[in-house]
Amino acid sequence: MSSIIIACNTIADELNLAIKATGATHPVLWIDSKLHTKPEKLREQIQSAISRISNVSTIILAFGYCGNALVGIKSEHARLVFPKVEDCISVLLGSAERRRTLSKETCSYYLTRGWLESENNLAEEYTYCVKKFGLQRALKVMHAMLKSYRHLTLIDTGAYDLERLRPRTEELATTLGLCHKVVEGSQRLFQKLLTGPYDNEFVQMEPGQEITLDSLLESYRQAQASQI
Repeated sequence: MSSIIIACNTIADELNLAIKATGATHPVLWIDSKLHTKPEKLREQIQSAISRISNVSTIILAFGYCGNALVGIKSEHARLVFPKVEDCISVLLGSAERRRTLSKETCSYYLTRGWLESENNLAEEYTYCVKKFGLQRALKVMHAMLKSYRHLTLIDTGAYDLERLRPRTEELATTLGLCHKVVEGSQRLFQKLLTGPYDNEFVQMEPGQEITLDSLLESYRQAQASQI
């Protein structure tokens, strides 16, 4: 075995589609999706998974920087490879550059089926607030939480039936006072993550080399500079 993937359950639809498209045979270790809101716990789980892996030359991390959840992670025996993106939204959209372009057009809260089916999703937060505070106060809490957003944007990743999901996200957008929008996703970075080449869109850490905040910041600056 030369490579193995560690990935969040939130992107299972899209990663499995990329595996099917590329014919990649790398095994996948899935990390609990609810941990993406808890960087410290996510870091612990990723490091624990890495520490259990042996007899591979490359560990592919299907994560973005995710609130610095990767800081402090290392493998003593394998190279670590992961995309130079803030979080998985950029991977789902195909690149960090496209994410920035869309952000200039409008400030969106992005959703996929994976996010809507995770334990810590926006719809569940709203339901929890209604149960705890009542409808009117819950709406005030949610509006305050989402005050920086204008759109609730569903990413059409091609990995699920969009039309079955759209009524649910449209209703959620209306409830939260946001405009509903659909944007096309991309398999480009998913497939490149599986097959390479691992060029300047990826961070590569050699065996024994720890991921540091400085290394992430420098990688991010290099990625931005290359797109100017």
